[in-house]
Amino acid sequence: MTRNIKLVIRYDGTHYSGWQFQKNADTVQECVESALKRIIGHRVKLTGAGRTDSGVHAAGQVANFKTRSKLALNKIKDALNSSLAEDILIVSAESVPLKFNSQRSAKSKWYSYTVTTEHFADPFIRHFAARYSYPLDIRSMRRAARVLTGRHDFKAFQAAGSGESNTIRAIKKIRIEKDGDLVYIDLWADGFLYNMVRIIVGTLLEIGRGKMAEESMKEILLNRDRRSAGPTAPAKGLCLVKVEY
Repeated sequence: MTRNIKLVIRYDGTHYSGWQFQKNADTVQECVESALKRIIGHRVKLTGAGRTDSGVHAAGQVANFKTRSKLALNKIKDALNSSLAEDILIVSAESVPLKFNSQRSAKSKWYSYTVTTEHFADPFIRHFAARYSYPLDIRSMRRAARVLTGRHDFKAFQAAGSGESNTIRAIKKIRIEKDGDLVYIDLWADGFLYNMVRIIVGTLLEIGRGKMAEESMKEILLNRDRRSAGPTAPAKGLCLVKVEY
């Protein structure tokens, strides 16, 4: 009997070329698939909820695969964690209906971006926070972020050259908090375009330092031009926190 198994995966993306399989590059998908082949005895195709880029992290990536193996779920989980490198952890493994698809069944995703305003990065967070050594006006950033909530065309916040034709997404909430030298920017949405979170963050940071006016956020949305938005923030500050179904 075929089973559909859902994995929740946590990883430090520092040393990987993203989630999705690539030739001649180490990816999280490839590492987990290779380990699964050794454990259950056949090749599987993992479907991931989000294609995190090179250097991006995940606290709650979700992936599923189908197998006829009768190996118990706890044994699959434990065997994977024994086989994988220490920067990848299988948080859970559970059986789900055959129709479940980690990507297509997702209702919303939560991404978090971490910024440190220190001139010299703390060694304990250097892989997980982008350094931005400018004073930031958090209130201005929050006001600008409010413009983005709701259903909009986010073409201006899509990486140039991306092939996605449907650029309409719904951002449910954006939260910006400051704790000492750390700034956390959290976004919840029904889905994200390629590099959308990092471009939004890059734009908010430019607004926070006063290089862009907070009123420009509405103009960027309306003109749908990537060149009018801010830079793409570095990958290492981004983490896929949770996928909801």
